[in-house]
Amino acid sequence: MNLGASSVVRLFRTFAFLLGTHLVFATGLHADTPAGQWRAEFDTQVGPQKYLYDFKVDGEKLSGSALAQLGDEKHAAVKIKNGKYVDGKLSFLEIFVYNGMDIEITYTGRLKGDTIEFERQVAAFANEEITAKRVVPGEKPPERPTSAPEGFDKVQDGIKRGKIETVTYPSKTVETDRKVVIYTPPGYSTEKKYPVLYLLHGIGDDEAGWQKLGAAHVILDNLHAKGEITPMIVVMPNGRAAKNDRPGGDFRAQIPAFERFEKDLLDDLIPYVESHYSVTADREHRALAGLSMGGGQSLNIGLAHPDVFAYVGGFSSAPNTRAPKDLIPDPESLKDRYKMLWISCGEADSLLKVSKGVSDYLTEHKVPHLSLWEPGGHTWAVWKNDLYLFAGRLFAK
Repeated sequence: MNLGASSVVRLFRTFAFLLGTHLVFATGLHADTPAGQWRAEFDTQVGPQKYLYDFKVDGEKLSGSALAQLGDEKHAAVKIKNGKYVDGKLSFLEIFVYNGMDIEITYTGRLKGDTIEFERQVAAFANEEITAKRVVPGEKPPERPTSAPEGFDKVQDGIKRGKIETVTYPSKTVETDRKVVIYTPPGYSTEKKYPVLYLLHGIGDDEAGWQKLGAAHVILDNLHAKGEITPMIVVMPNGRAAKNDRPGGDFRAQIPAFERFEKDLLDDLIPYVESHYSVTADREHRALAGLSMGGGQSLNIGLAHPDVFAYVGGFSSAPNTRAPKDLIPDPESLKDRYKMLWISCGEADSLLKVSKGVSDYLTEHKVPHLSLWEPGGHTWAVWKNDLYLFAGRLFAK
């Protein structure tokens, strides 16, 4: 395959486009293993690249993701292949398809404490020596985006759209049929299997809150149009597990219904979704997140059930969030459990102390997580931004 200089540049830009900026958090961070997250920055023929590697080790098998950023171009995640780790030496392969051709990027490296020295061979185009540095648990990635682009929550013309509908499911917990809003991505097909995000509302809303006020389906459609999201089903339930689950009235009297939702979610809703939609029914393909009251529910339920959810997010979590020591009684057991644990809140939010309390506790006990303190208060502008950033990082391949 003979390529001119301009073709090489186009190929490198294509490589960068195909890589991703999703964050998949580290597991098993120890100085004598490559398991965990690593960062590398190096120059190429098309400019500087920033990489985030996420490795897992099982015996001599190395697996995980390689994610990169080149300028402001948009990316998609790449899963590493043929990974091996033996006696401090590791190797793996990235494969790209370009105009029907497979382009191979081969890595060979050696672990040296908190660094890995790699040789990176990009097909026949380039050979680079790079150094990756271990990510400290709880460390914030540098220059990560903290806000969605302009127009991210506005309906765009000329793009494919997902389907959003309200359905009912039988709840043995509540002894009645309950409403739930479900979004299926553009091109949804029963011939494919999809991951699922369970997205919870706040105390004043119901199952339609994220659709009517949060424009969740619009945000998701726009992410799909840009290729910045893994196709997923998004389930928006009513967080009040009661026969009268409409908002309003005495919120304190509804607290038992909010607490009962955990059983309804685990025993009724998830089985319904997994029997009526084409999903991959395991923890690696389930996420739970929510705002305010729903943020507290997400942390309470998600951190209590790492066997069910691999991704958990709390947006501006409310005081229903359990105290950190009760929420995470055994931090050591959670260090290698989550693909992503997200904590975010507006800096002008009076509830900021709730989220910071959880984040500080996780940092103190070296539990990998992502914290985001963003402009704004307890408002939909903050939660829409959170959904955009959170959803775009889920289920990296």
